[in-house]
Amino acid sequence: MLELEVVEADLTRVADQEAVVTLLDAYSRDPMGNGAPLPPEVKSALIPGLREHPTTLVFLARFGDDYAGVAVCFRGFSTFAARPLINIHDLAVAPEHRGRGVGRRLLTAIADKGRALGCCKLTLEVLENNQRARRIYEAAGFSQAVYRQESGGAVFMSKPL
Repeated sequence: MLELEVVEADLTRVADQEAVVTLLDAYSRDPMGNGAPLPPEVKSALIPGLREHPTTLVFLARFGDDYAGVAVCFRGFSTFAARPLINIHDLAVAPEHRGRGVGRRLLTAIADKGRALGCCKLTLEVLENNQRARRIYEAAGFSQAVYRQESGGAVFMSKPL
């Protein structure tokens, strides 16, 4: 049986590019993703966009040549800590590889990279009803952000443009 390996993606490699697009398309199709496939124009613009974005970090999990999961992250900055942070924008595990520790290993690799970069924290968003993902994140030490008890927890908001 092949061992699970997590690597930083090399977005100049065709195999890594294809894996990122395929895994994100599968995630997009999932009810806990977008519930629909990525449109063709998004698929074609995805890798160039990630490569052009100055803070992109992408991790791939694989068993040999079988890509099992992806994490697309972006470095940010915490003004309250005056240190960098990593935001996990997408974390997806191929359905056939769920329950094999792929998500947990991706989170460990991201945390290791964050420590190496001197980051103060990792951030992410998760759908309220995505109980499976929430259990994995909570087991890895994530919780709703609360900066001051009397202010309550942070709420992720969005405004389409």
